[in-house]
Amino acid sequence: MLRAHSVDQVRHAEAALMARLPDGELMQRAVSGLASECVRLLGRVYGARVVVIAGSGDNGGDALYAAARLARRGAKVEAVLLDEARAHAGGLAAVRAAGGRVSPAGESRYSEADLVLDGVVGIGGRGGLRPNAAGLFEQIEAAGPLIVAVDLPSGIDADTGEVAGPAVHADVTVTFGTYKPGLLISPGAEHVGDLRFVDIGLAPYLEGAPVLEALEAADVEALLPTASAESNKYRRGVVGLAAGSPRYPGAAVLATGAALRSGVGAVRFVGEPEVVDGVLARYPEVLIGEGRVQSWVVGPGIGPDSADRVASALAAEVPVLVDADGLAALAARGKPLDRDHPTLLTPHAGEAARLLRDPWSAEHVEARRLAAVRELAGRFGCTVLLKGSTTLVADPGDSAVRVNRTGTPALATAGSGDVLSGLAGGLLASGLSAHDAASVAAYLHGQAALDLQRRHPGRQLIAGDLVEALTAAPAEPAASAEPAPSGIPATAGTPTPAPRRRR
Repeated sequence: MLRAHSVDQVRHAEAALMARLPDGELMQRAVSGLASECVRLLGRVYGARVVVIAGSGDNGGDALYAAARLARRGAKVEAVLLDEARAHAGGLAAVRAAGGRVSPAGESRYSEADLVLDGVVGIGGRGGLRPNAAGLFEQIEAAGPLIVAVDLPSGIDADTGEVAGPAVHADVTVTFGTYKPGLLISPGAEHVGDLRFVDIGLAPYLEGAPVLEALEAADVEALLPTASAESNKYRRGVVGLAAGSPRYPGAAVLATGAALRSGVGAVRFVGEPEVVDGVLARYPEVLIGEGRVQSWVVGPGIGPDSADRVASALAAEVPVLVDADGLAALAARGKPLDRDHPTLLTPHAGEAARLLRDPWSAEHVEARRLAAVRELAGRFGCTVLLKGSTTLVADPGDSAVRVNRTGTPALATAGSGDVLSGLAGGLLASGLSAHDAASVAAYLHGQAALDLQRRHPGRQLIAGDLVEALTAAPAEPAASAEPAPSGIPATAGTPTPAPRRRR
């Protein structure tokens, strides 16, 4: 399980660890890992041009010390100080002692740089970049050198991923000690680039539950239900689907297909006759009509007149997943759910805004995804899977929110949400908690899309492709940020050439 901690948790852990180490040792652990990652990215250090944009404080110090190490290996290092009077004294002295040059802001020719270190502001920063730094990074990004962010890209909120103004778009972010939530949640995550981890020995000193966590392949494998010799279709689970309408018959077919692939023993479908015919034509295995189920999925494509069907599902004494038109019925009702059985809501940003009402808008939800998913879970008293640029899963209360790391923009296609609903509903019927069912479904849904993209590069993904791709076993995301093995300092991942600029 990948875990991310708050700024306060990191600060307390750093203080506890520094009390047990020689002065400056913790910073040098971070610096060593950062410099090693820069060496990997540059490939050939001797003669490489490295520019440091250094703010005040320890983040600038990390960047300056790392640049000094590169200078001692033959790199041509230039330090651009945003405020020379407040620059980290030790780091600045190290750069000068290694033969690096110090330049006023605005005088560097960034187009000649091979690598730029963003050391403007660390995890304590709030708000976007100040005008002088924003102007510098406009020039840098236009010039096109590789940008490496130190701990996190300057201008994003470490705790939430919110971006309140101009922010650095990094190609690589090297983070220390633990992951920060803002690195994993959009819109901040969109500024991170390739995420690398440096172990500085902080883990034993991190207190309290993580703010954010992400399932990895082994976690998904452990959670997936498995059949035994004593299994029958009811022991494996039966999921009921109330989905589709004459206007949206495909939603029923997609949700049914995904539910069948989820590992359940059977799918029971309830719908209008013409929709039933379409489902049976594609999946003759499906049971039709009311009957025994272990979970319900209600909402995908059922149309606007869905309040009675949603109410009927919520009255059942089994877990219920509500999606799409079912969420519209809940929004119109405008009051919290009061159920003794698990409930999972799966809104996208627009549906979340309608559930939350003013002053929330879809844009507000996208900008404050962590706050939005927590607010929804608390207000409705149930588990919420907030779909979008980074899918988040939250339970009511203070437990860790889960973020899915297998997502891809290719999933922004009609019917993709119906597939996710059928898959998650099946996992609910198999006995997973709402939190686990939502998290595992999001992982497998995203992985199916990534697998299709790898097998068929350049081909447009459609939702029907996802159903067939759901048979694959869980695997790590292609660009895993799994923490490095024990050992200090160390970087995650294998040596790779410098990423191409994405701008």
